[in-house]
Amino acid sequence: MLVLGIETSCDETGVALYEGERGLLAHALHSQVAQHAEYGGVVPELACRDHVRKAIPLLRDLFRQAGVGKEAVSGVAYTSGPGLVGALLVGAALGRSLAWTWGVPAVGVHHMEGHLLAPMLESEPPGFPFIALLVSGGHTLLVRVEEVGVYYVLGESLDDAAGEAYDKTAKLLGLAYPGGPALAKLAEYGEPTRFTFPRPMTDRPGLDFSFSGLKTFALNTWKAVEPTAQNKADIARAFEDAVIDTLIIKCRRALRETGIRNLVVAGGVGANRRLRKYLRELAEQEGGQVYYPRPDFCTDNGAMIAYVGYRRLIAGQYDSPVIQATPRWLLDSLQVPAAPAAGYRPVPGEGQGIER
Repeated sequence: MLVLGIETSCDETGVALYEGERGLLAHALHSQVAQHAEYGGVVPELACRDHVRKAIPLLRDLFRQAGVGKEAVSGVAYTSGPGLVGALLVGAALGRSLAWTWGVPAVGVHHMEGHLLAPMLESEPPGFPFIALLVSGGHTLLVRVEEVGVYYVLGESLDDAAGEAYDKTAKLLGLAYPGGPALAKLAEYGEPTRFTFPRPMTDRPGLDFSFSGLKTFALNTWKAVEPTAQNKADIARAFEDAVIDTLIIKCRRALRETGIRNLVVAGGVGANRRLRKYLRELAEQEGGQVYYPRPDFCTDNGAMIAYVGYRRLIAGQYDSPVIQATPRWLLDSLQVPAAPAAGYRPVPGEGQGIER
């Protein structure tokens, strides 16, 4: 079964083709970073318009890259939520329209489920169950993943996500957009012992996070020193050390409380090299293993949507022919896809709809 995946939840337009036996055939991505840079953040209306402009040309490139025609597609998957409602509607309208035109089923995919299962696209995927740290600009979650569709949220950020805190701290330090990668780069030149920032919510039980106070601490520290390049680098290093230490402490706690040894790290912040290094050491110390998607699949992409869509479509689960976006959608409300019958191929007009 060949599935087309479409991702338009925020400011990146991603498309991909995933086939059950051959795996990922091709993927293409357009980033809007340059367009939003002058505003210092994502402008939803501009994001929607750019998705409309770029989606069809990307699809043409995708099919040329894969060397297949649209007649080979057996199903369409698109990000239905969570995300910016206008951006989601672009992908939903495109995905549903293509599926209707081609006479194939379509399914709306949960954006975070895509991130959780992105490591399944690698040559050595993790086995179930595993603990997943989903850490990005919009979300910071610790999730127990029992199987596809069975997710238990163990902890989440009570305010800013880690990536959001990175971006806001970078902005107050005067770094260029996107701020997270710029701050991580600057932190490489910082003195690790110069400043010490708090490790929020690590002195109490539980697996929830809080990062909003760190940006305030960074701002107050920056106001108290001379505005030199070295001081800026030292503050960036102290901030990043605090975030990474907090994530490590919570991941260690989750592994020990659940007894699970496999750890998956996904989302844009998961591409941070220092975070990967310390999490790898953590997994080794706990007698387990850490898994990552390749850097291209840490950020939003069509490949993860195509893969999740394949898993759900092959089980006979897809949506009714309605264009629908769900900007707020709880991860643990997802259905478990049923095991498909031998030789089953879903066709329009039958199957299991998804309730929001």
